[in-house]
Amino acid sequence: MKRLALFLGFLFFIQLNSFSQDKPNIIIVFMDNFGWGEPGFNGGGIVRGTETPRMDQLASEGLRLTNFNIEVQCTPSRSALMTGRYAIRSGNATVPLGEGVYGLVQWEYTMAEMLSDVGYATGMFGKWHLGRTEGRFPTDQGFDEWYGVPNSTDESAYSSSPGFESSGLPETFVMDGVKGKIPEKVRPYRLDYLPLIDRDLTDRAKQFMANSVEADKPFFLYLPYTATHFPTMPHPDFKGKTGNGDWADLLLQIDSYLGELMDQVDDLEIRENTIFIFTADNGPEALGYESTNMTVEESIQGSPGPWRSTLFTSYEGALRVPFAMRWPDKIKAGTTSDEIVHAMDLFPTLAKIVGGTVPSDRVIDGIDMSDFFLGNSEKSGRDGFIVYMGNDIFGVKWRNWKLHFKEQEGWNGVLNTYTMPRVYNLLTDPQERNNVLFPNTWVPKAALPQLQEHVLSLQKNPPIKAGQVDPYTPEKN
Repeated sequence: MKRLALFLGFLFFIQLNSFSQDKPNIIIVFMDNFGWGEPGFNGGGIVRGTETPRMDQLASEGLRLTNFNIEVQCTPSRSALMTGRYAIRSGNATVPLGEGVYGLVQWEYTMAEMLSDVGYATGMFGKWHLGRTEGRFPTDQGFDEWYGVPNSTDESAYSSSPGFESSGLPETFVMDGVKGKIPEKVRPYRLDYLPLIDRDLTDRAKQFMANSVEADKPFFLYLPYTATHFPTMPHPDFKGKTGNGDWADLLLQIDSYLGELMDQVDDLEIRENTIFIFTADNGPEALGYESTNMTVEESIQGSPGPWRSTLFTSYEGALRVPFAMRWPDKIKAGTTSDEIVHAMDLFPTLAKIVGGTVPSDRVIDGIDMSDFFLGNSEKSGRDGFIVYMGNDIFGVKWRNWKLHFKEQEGWNGVLNTYTMPRVYNLLTDPQERNNVLFPNTWVPKAALPQLQEHVLSLQKNPPIKAGQVDPYTPEKN
């Protein structure tokens, strides 16, 4: 009987090990303030100062989406990606100001927790921006390990800012942590380390992949780089390399690091069983246009491609970002689609692919798009979504149309509120300048039911308040 029990236990172990090997590895490279028009595969690359051969390779070997959307600020974008929910629901609809508690409450169930629960090793290397206090770090939200910064890269300049030392504000630190422990402060995050950090993130990501493969465990690698957030400071190895300025040097750096990750996948012989996604958190920045008498377009740091404006607006330049996804033999190489997809769709889609659980006790706004990604359907299943700027609804996107109730020209521009929505045809007017409400008054009638449904869901399931402390129990009406 003892031998039988040992034999059955051995068979169970073999089955469990085989089951884990069948699950695809998942890599998400998530750029910061990286416009739609930067990669060569979207018409950028060489016209932005340098070719982007590895980005272009990834896109050519898989699926390229021209209508992949995100929320228009860093924190809400990351919240939507991690939870599969509009950021308004999690209390993270705006970039946090001040030093209070913010981020995801423990009640939220993240993509990392979902993947961890089905046997994945989970590693994050880079910018979190979903909490900076005890209980709110990535290692509290499903990641086995994390190295990076809790907030945004502009904080690296604090130490050199006049008056900061006497402000009483805490300095930002680079942190290193593992699940179950409070992350340690490794070093101050200052301008001397800013050009170097993405190199270290890449090296740690490559080591994490190697360790996971050696342990024979499927892995989820989330790599939210600090580039291309202001200030623009390429690594010394890339400084001056293109001859076209810091921005082009940084673009070359990003492409090279991406290539290293792709090569590591090949070296570890896991290409066929690895989902590799390259995208970003929102469109480009616009810096100082008011103080320099520039227009928003003249002061854009980065390229939104044919779309209008920058982050912190409701225009397509804020919402649309590059997207390439490769999974050999599962996703047809060289596929391009203009179907609407939102970052919050990745949570339920990946859950379906790996056999993970999507919570049924809360509203999940993301849509399972596994059939669309795998080529079994030409339609994504998403006709549109609600466009937020912070806690306010600025508009509704529906098919090739946009409705704007409010507009803001640039991140610190004048806010205009309309009594009647402005309507734009995105096919004929990608710059969203020609209001065609008349004679297209039918468009609001077709587009607004999704807004009504969304507002009713918020009344039934009230959003978590910003700064909510743990423990949290959801309120329901």
